[in-house]
Amino acid sequence: MNREMTVDQQKLVEAWQEQLPILLNSGDKTQVQADEADNRAIRIHIEVEGRQMYSFDFACTYVDSREVQVSLVDVERDGRSVDERTDIIQQLVSDYTRHIHQCAQTLQSLTHS
Repeated sequence: MNREMTVDQQKLVEAWQEQLPILLNSGDKTQVQADEADNRAIRIHIEVEGRQMYSFDFACTYVDSREVQVSLVDVERDGRSVDERTDIIQQLVSDYTRHIHQCAQTLQSLTHS
């Protein structure tokens, strides 16, 4: 049974800002913002630790109170868009997508009440 999510978007953003860094590599930096066009969505920006200077932008949309849909919006290296189809990028996208889903699971006590 799908349940509509009733959590305030700003509270959700704050919870993600607190929880997501715990699940990522220690040197990675994150920013979580409300998606102003969709109150069921948040935007996640991740800067990868290391000399590669990659950054990723994801949209995370709540399908219902338990399930999220994660989509890659952009990948940049040193401020420039790069080809997302390379093996290294695909591996990083897969890893970060998994971490985003883990964060959503962790926050189910907030979203599914």
